[in-house]
Amino acid sequence: MPWIGSYVFSRVAFYPSLFYNYCMSKVSSRNWYDRIDETVILGALPLRPIAKTLINQENVRGIISANLDHEIKHFTPTEEEWRQMGVEYLRLKIVDFVGTPSHEQISEALDCINRYKKKGKSVYVHCKAGRTRSATIVACYLIKANGWDDLTAWQHIVSCRAHVRIFNVQKEFLHQFYLSNKNLDDPA
Repeated sequence: MPWIGSYVFSRVAFYPSLFYNYCMSKVSSRNWYDRIDETVILGALPLRPIAKTLINQENVRGIISANLDHEIKHFTPTEEEWRQMGVEYLRLKIVDFVGTPSHEQISEALDCINRYKKKGKSVYVHCKAGRTRSATIVACYLIKANGWDDLTAWQHIVSCRAHVRIFNVQKEFLHQFYLSNKNLDDPA
């Protein structure tokens, strides 16, 4: 699907899929967010009502958003509101369903996560549903932080948050990320 078609589809599907995910979190065992390790929490949009919970109970001091402008406009604290609550906010604009982060975006995300890991604080990584875009970022973090391959990283995420989902484009991205990092770690 060309980029413009993907963008239009992600906009049209936003409200119905957000409503679906919200309902599923209320009527099923799906959590709005799940802890992946001592630093990273993977979740859906950090809605205004849960912002204080994330800060006070989950020790979140960093937010990484993989959302486009229209996805965060009405439901989440703004970047300025997060800063006023003492939380760093990093936004990486990635198209829903078919998007993958750029290498620069992954680098920014990993730098942010590692900064808070050193401080013993948590980072909330999210997209609309916490299933694809943000899960791809978290998988890259696990590959890099633990020296895991892409399949091991993905299996760990699924064990923590069973309703995550990636498509072939994200699978290929994660495999290439793993190979490029493996090559950096292997002595020639």
